[in-house]
Amino acid sequence: MLRVEGITRKFGGVTALSDVSFSVAKGEIKGVIGPNGAGKTTLFNIISGVYSQTAGKVFLNEDDVTGLSPEKLALRRMVRTFQNIELFNGLSVLENVMVGVHTRSRSGVLSCSLRLPRNLKEERSIRETAMDCLKFVGIEDLAGMSAESLPFGKGRMLEIARAMALDPLIILLDEPAAGLNSRETAELGRLIGKIRDSGVTVALVEHDMELVMDICDSIVVLNLGNKLAEGTPREIQENQEVIAAYLGE
Repeated sequence: MLRVEGITRKFGGVTALSDVSFSVAKGEIKGVIGPNGAGKTTLFNIISGVYSQTAGKVFLNEDDVTGLSPEKLALRRMVRTFQNIELFNGLSVLENVMVGVHTRSRSGVLSCSLRLPRNLKEERSIRETAMDCLKFVGIEDLAGMSAESLPFGKGRMLEIARAMALDPLIILLDEPAAGLNSRETAELGRLIGKIRDSGVTVALVEHDMELVMDICDSIVVLNLGNKLAEGTPREIQENQEVIAAYLGE
């Protein structure tokens, strides 16, 4: 589903990533972990088109998507969420998700302005799709609430619902458990499993090791911009180099 080859990123004299390669299989939950400053978010920013790389390539379903913008990647059904929740605070919860369905919209400016039947039918369809996404993450009862009024944990669920509204093949989750309490983290783990079971491949950056070890099929470990290890959760837990990177020699 996703393959990165030799990804390197330099910021001036600082090398944030150095020759990082790995792949994510279709239907897999892939974890990317590492100490602070390991380069995890930089890697996701490159994969999702937010940053450009100094060297290396990104492939989606064997197509070279290196350097494509986030909106072009969204059209290819690769989507992501961010560490900091990014919502449209002036819109309702439902309207936030409706924005996420924009890649499926076909109505032009004229039909929207004139409220032509085709446009009205499409808007109803978009609203129904958005509501289905809210139901999927379990917050359909909050559809009419202003997004800015949501508790933090529900805001995280809304962001995931909006990403799912784009009908992704793969979703990149950047520290989805950040700021969540233990109950919310457990709910998130179940939701990520549900996303995978729906046919969407998942890659996530995360610091919550209990969550990562519980839900991931395989894990990549970064340290100081380099790929340190890759394997199953058990293999990573028992890897002495990984233990040293987190805890010191």
